[in-house]
Amino acid sequence: MQREQIGYSATVPVQASYDVAVVGGGPAGVVAAIAAARLGCSVLLVERFGALGGTGTNGLVNAFNPFSDGERALVRGIGLEILQRAYRRGYLSPRVSPETWEKGYMQWIPFYGEGLKLLLDEMVLEAGVDVRFFTTMIDVIREGERLTGLVLHSREGLFAVRGRSFVDCTGDADLTARAGYPCELGDDQGRTMPPTLCSYVTNVDYEAYRSFVGSPSWQETLHRALDEGAFTVWDPHVPGIFFSGEDHGMLNAGHVFGVVGLDSQDLSKGMIRGRQLAQEFVAFYRRYVPGCEGLVHVATAPMLGVRESRRVVGEYVLTHEDFSARRSFPDEIGRYNNPIDIHIMSPDREAYEAYHTMYTRSFRLPPGESYGIPYRSLVPRGAPNLWVAGRCISTDRLMQGSTRVMPCCFVTGQAAGVAAALSCAQGVTAQTLHPALLQRTLREQGAYVP
Repeated sequence: MQREQIGYSATVPVQASYDVAVVGGGPAGVVAAIAAARLGCSVLLVERFGALGGTGTNGLVNAFNPFSDGERALVRGIGLEILQRAYRRGYLSPRVSPETWEKGYMQWIPFYGEGLKLLLDEMVLEAGVDVRFFTTMIDVIREGERLTGLVLHSREGLFAVRGRSFVDCTGDADLTARAGYPCELGDDQGRTMPPTLCSYVTNVDYEAYRSFVGSPSWQETLHRALDEGAFTVWDPHVPGIFFSGEDHGMLNAGHVFGVVGLDSQDLSKGMIRGRQLAQEFVAFYRRYVPGCEGLVHVATAPMLGVRESRRVVGEYVLTHEDFSARRSFPDEIGRYNNPIDIHIMSPDREAYEAYHTMYTRSFRLPPGESYGIPYRSLVPRGAPNLWVAGRCISTDRLMQGSTRVMPCCFVTGQAAGVAAALSCAQGVTAQTLHPALLQRTLREQGAYVP
């Protein structure tokens, strides 16, 4: 059934012009904006919430995936600078030390979300970035193949900004899709991993909790609770609590099945279901898990933790074969090694067993090994002045299960921001920017480019 349509047009004021406009203030967008500003560009950073950090702060996913391959830190540059500054200020878990990010293999790094918000505010202001909170991109201005501006909406209504270079750090490839460049979604049937609505909890006995979840009793207890009807949906995938302090941290639990998150109706359904699931898991922890008897549920996040949506089709599509081959590229802008992590898409026992085998064995690189990320995967196919960074870079579906996490977003964000700035300075397109210049500039900013 075709929906009714109406025509609507508007003339909007142009507020300002920038060298580089970055849409999305998550880990990729923050680092892209800082990197470009440090190279002397005027930079706009657009963020729909009231804080930077994306899923890591607004989504309460208060833990970074590993920075190291077990032998060296792969994530350096501005991403490592953020981590080190957070460490010096006491914003990381008390159990984290420099050894964790320099040599730790498969060691996550929990952090204090409110502290990270403050730190990111300071860093973008230090760099001279113009930050616009509570602002949403609703359209693009495209003249031929080039983007020339953005139509934005905020408290003052509709307005436009002009730009020379643009970076899509929306996670969902909103800017790229709106500009008309090709994207892909999910698997070959358009299905995606379910999101999770994370919570913040406190009053947990850390030692009792860690002792229990590290024992065989954890899985036995979880499956007993599933059999006893503690949950409305059979779902044994429970990453658990990531402690940013002695007795408090982020609870990552509960898949919101059947939600993609690319429209408001879907997101609304997901938030309502996510809050219901959060209460089920709070009750489970209090009843079944030692150390959690007095657990206090402080809050659910104001946004869903979306794992998967659109992927940009770039000048190169990074694949799971590249992962398995530990491939290097002549235009490499960084390396990473997170396991390929594709969550189950429905509450199915066979699917869960297949996932567990894949994540723990089939698609996990041993210590000291990593794959390269080519610059071409940050450039939408045919786009002369648009780059992408973060979850929506150009990969196949399996590979996105590795590159979508926050430390890798730091890597791709810095590369995209530097590329956008160099394009302005050199007067070249994304396709004609020389990779050697980009690599040299990234190294000068401290990034790891072998």
